[in-house]
Amino acid sequence: MQLFAAMIISLSLFAWGCAPTSVAVAASDTRTASPTSAPDSQLITITRNGAQPSRKAPAEYFTGSVRIDPLFEANDPARTSGASVTFEPGARTAWHTHPLGQILIVTAGVGRVQRWGGPIEEIRQGDVVRIPAGLKHWHGASPNTAMTHIAIVERLDGKTVDWLEKVSDAQYAAPVQAQVPAPAGPATPAPGASAQPTRAQQLMGDIAPKLAELTDTVLFGDVWARPELSPRDRSLVTVSALIALNRPDQLQSHLARASDNGVTQEELIETITHLAFYAGWPNAVTAISVAREVFQKN
Repeated sequence: MQLFAAMIISLSLFAWGCAPTSVAVAASDTRTASPTSAPDSQLITITRNGAQPSRKAPAEYFTGSVRIDPLFEANDPARTSGASVTFEPGARTAWHTHPLGQILIVTAGVGRVQRWGGPIEEIRQGDVVRIPAGLKHWHGASPNTAMTHIAIVERLDGKTVDWLEKVSDAQYAAPVQAQVPAPAGPATPAPGASAQPTRAQQLMGDIAPKLAELTDTVLFGDVWARPELSPRDRSLVTVSALIALNRPDQLQSHLARASDNGVTQEELIETITHLAFYAGWPNAVTAISVAREVFQKN
């Protein structure tokens, strides 16, 4: 009987001595099983500048020199991706569409965009371009100035773009539509009208609103848009006339316009040199001074 009691006491002491160890192990297992970090979907991710290499745009879908810098990809369930695209002068996309549309944010330079059947429109740094879903269009740089934009698209059934035929040289060289003038008064702009005043509106819209309107709609909106002369040729004609008439104030803006329309600085200087023999040395010297100032700004 005494031996049996001793065995009972020994077993009780053994069980009591082992209990803390079991509890400690269980507690340790619980801590291991508990999550120590948030899932990837709840983390802020930063892609460092330069972490994704630039690549040359495929010649199959682009004309000219174009560089693509990836910014971000669409990670499920998100479907939006973005890239920074740089077009050298004269470079552009082929005609294409996007199943869910596209947003372009111009970050540098001067570019162009056109919908199928519509006029070419100029876009500049700070402009935001919204392209509807399924609309056939192209975009790229101006003939004489590079352009960079951020392109943002959404994926639909794994697709973001449908590429079509390339933009021909003749299509690219079509006249650029003059900016729609803003109303002279404080009235709300009509849908589609530019929120920024044109150059004519800035110069004389407050005192001669009708003359500013005619300048925008007739001179630049009609005469400059006529296809019989390209914008480049019209710039040469206009610059030559202003040099001959010794109109430095107007010459300044038209020299800048000529550069945007594809006339090189060398060609403009040669034009001034040539006109010195016809319009007079003083007019040519004045024009050179104006040209120097314009070239330094650009």
